[in-house]
Amino acid sequence: MVEPEDYIKYLLSNKGYPITDKKEKLFEAFLKDPANLDAATTILTNQKILTNKYHIQNRLHDVMQQQVMIPNATVNKTYEAKLDFEKLGWTDFSFSELESLEEYGLQLDTTTYLISGIPSKSGDFKLKFRFRLNIEEEACELHEKPISFIVNPDPKSLWKNLESNKNDPYWKEDNVTAIGQLGDKNIVVASRRGRSHANVGSFRDDDFAFKHLEDSGWNVIVMSDGAGSAKMSRKGSEISCHAVIEYFEKNLRGDVLKEIDALVTDQHENNDDSVKKLNLFIYNTLGKAALYVHKKLEQFASANTAELRDLHNTLIFTLFKKYDFGYALLSFGVGDCPIGVLNKEQNEITLLNWLDVGEFGGGTRFITMPEIFKNEKFATRFSFKLMEDFSYLFLMTDGIYDPKFSVEANLEKAENWKEFIEDLQGNNADACKVEISKNNKDIEKQLASWMDFWSPGNHDDRTLAIIF
Repeated sequence: MVEPEDYIKYLLSNKGYPITDKKEKLFEAFLKDPANLDAATTILTNQKILTNKYHIQNRLHDVMQQQVMIPNATVNKTYEAKLDFEKLGWTDFSFSELESLEEYGLQLDTTTYLISGIPSKSGDFKLKFRFRLNIEEEACELHEKPISFIVNPDPKSLWKNLESNKNDPYWKEDNVTAIGQLGDKNIVVASRRGRSHANVGSFRDDDFAFKHLEDSGWNVIVMSDGAGSAKMSRKGSEISCHAVIEYFEKNLRGDVLKEIDALVTDQHENNDDSVKKLNLFIYNTLGKAALYVHKKLEQFASANTAELRDLHNTLIFTLFKKYDFGYALLSFGVGDCPIGVLNKEQNEITLLNWLDVGEFGGGTRFITMPEIFKNEKFATRFSFKLMEDFSYLFLMTDGIYDPKFSVEANLEKAENWKEFIEDLQGNNADACKVEISKNNKDIEKQLASWMDFWSPGNHDDRTLAIIF
């Protein structure tokens, strides 16, 4: 704090009147005049007022020009972001508040300045940040700084959900679910039209079917994914699924049934030659079933003056039966839809088919392609598994596999299947839960809701069967 005397001495010196020893008594006499001290005091006071005013104006200018970034939010998605006063350099505020948050579905913790909530509407908004500097009077009017805040729309809302044409001769339900009992096991299936199809009002191309064959004790589950590029694939997938059930209803009986039961028993007892005989039986029986499907598709194409490629669809199916010593599982697959079975302890996964994914994409094969029956790999499309018991048997189309497993290698890891089950149990962004229990009356509804999960770039049809 500069004293009036010091200021006067400084002023006179700067004006050419330095206070030397000879002038000291003259200076003291000058100071004895109260008017002179009062004049200096007034000058100093005004200087302080001016300095403070400029300091405030300068600080306000800096605050107003300062760019403040609040992370973008998304409608219907839990949001948290903090206004960090330390990082912003706003430690010289005596009061602050942030208005307008409530109308967007958010709230502010005034202690931590944490913004949280679930945004209710999208847009590019201006939040009102009101504050007062600690060098200002309490009665001073609050200053207002607009802060940009962007709330992105819910990605799901950008997709249309147009009804498919019910007058189309090959129309099928957009979304279906089913439950049933397969021997001592239970099954729940959901098949959902993909967003890419719903967005343009086209059809669900996936299909499925299952049946417990009472006379033989075998259970059949089949799933097919119609090729999006094939104009009648939705019919092709339907024909394929029905044909598989039809084939085994007709053929898994009599001597064939006796033979497979004997071969499975021999395999369990490790009898010599049982592996070769069983593999040959599986190749013949399941191979004939696959060929039966192909012939059915050929017949339909011919009767409707269509090309076989117009019916392109992948095909996977599995059969299982409980014996006194455990479960026997047979399977076949062509295309990019996996079949996986988890042991009772859920620490070991067995894939019952390999996927036609291709090295550079475009490698998917379809049951409509005659060449798959002549290819040297045809025999490897069949599998057999004998196990004491299993916790889950899954069949899924690529609409599930792609977003949940990403690559084929992940299908071989038990930890990835554990994460998948935890996802089904509610460990997901939507907290959507499926209680996989035969006593759950809402299991179909829950699975259908879970199937609506959001995954950027993955908008294909989704079909999932869970046998438990």
